[in-house]
Amino acid sequence: MRADVNGLSWRTSSYTNAEGGNCVEVSDDLPNLVPVRDSKLAGVGPVLLFPAAVWAPFIRAVKGRA
Repeated sequence: MRADVNGLSWRTSSYTNAEGGNCVEVSDDLPNLVPVRDSKLAGVGPVLLFPAAVWAPFIRAVKGRA
């Protein structure tokens, strides 16, 4: 799966500290896909693309264990 991730807007978790921490960033700009990247490597590291249909259950599961 390939997508153009240049120019996407990214957001970090609300749990991210002021220094950025060890977090991931996600973008909501691509229909049906959730791009994810390491906040420490923003702009230079890889971007993983997940289908929205699998990302949503993953997030629900993570929140259920918090």
